[in-house]
Amino acid sequence: MKIVVCIKQVPDTKGGVKFNPDGTLDRASMMTIMNPDDKAGLEAALRLKDEYGAEVTVLTMGLPKAEEVLREAIAMGADKGVLVTDRVLGGADTWATSQTLAGALRNMEYDLIITGRQAIDGDTAQVGPQISEHLNIPVISYAQNLKVEGDSVIVERQFDDRYHVLKAKMPCLITALAELNEPRYMTPGGIFDAYKAEITVWGRADLKDVEDSNLGLKGSPTQIAKASDKVRKGSGEVVTLDPAEAASYITGKLKEKHVI
Repeated sequence: MKIVVCIKQVPDTKGGVKFNPDGTLDRASMMTIMNPDDKAGLEAALRLKDEYGAEVTVLTMGLPKAEEVLREAIAMGADKGVLVTDRVLGGADTWATSQTLAGALRNMEYDLIITGRQAIDGDTAQVGPQISEHLNIPVISYAQNLKVEGDSVIVERQFDDRYHVLKAKMPCLITALAELNEPRYMTPGGIFDAYKAEITVWGRADLKDVEDSNLGLKGSPTQIAKASDKVRKGSGEVVTLDPAEAASYITGKLKEKHVI
C-alpha cells in the first residue's frame, strides 16, 4: 500500500500573525508548526504502515523552509518527503493550492491520499475535496476513525452529534480531523535519520497537467478585501462600588447592551 499525506507548515498563531501589503500572510517572518489536522492524518498513515507495511510519503507546498515540516514527519516515521516550491506558486488560495498539489500527485503512485480537514491559517476545509475533484477520485471528509478492508477504506465521518460509516474503494482521499488520534512523538533515532534523508524538491516545471492560469496569486479567484492582526481590547472601565451598588451597576450595563 502506498499512502501520500499532504501536510502544511502553518504559522504558530500563539506568536501572532503578520501580513504582506497584498493581504497574504507573511509566512517567512513567523514561527511555524505542522498543521494539527494534518498531523492526525499523518499518524493515521503511520498506523497503517505499522499494520500493513505501507509506504508513507509526505507532500507539502510552501517556501523552502517548509522542508522542516517534512523532516519532522520523517522523524515521526514517514518514508519520503516531497517539497513543491517555486516563486510563481506564491499567494495561492485554495483553488490554486489544490491545483498545485494535484499536479504533483499526478507524478506519484498512491492508493490512499490523506489530508487534514482544514488548516488553522485558513479554516476553509476546501483543499482536500478539491484535490479529489482534480484527480477524479472519491473523497470522504471529516474522518474521526478509519480502517482498511481489502482494497477499500471504511471511515467514520463526523456529522453533528453522530457519524456516518462510509466505504470507498481505493484510490481515494480522506480528510482527517485532529480528533482522529493522538499523534506520536518524534524519536531521537528518527530525528537523526530525518536530517540525513534526501528531500525531493519540485518546482513549476514538475507539475503535471496544470495550466499557469490556475497557479499562484494570479490563478487565485479569491480576493482579500482586508486583513489585519487580532484586535486589541481596550483597558476597560474600573469602578469601585459596594456590593449592592455593583450589582445594580452591572445590571444596568447588561440592559444597556440588550443582554438582558
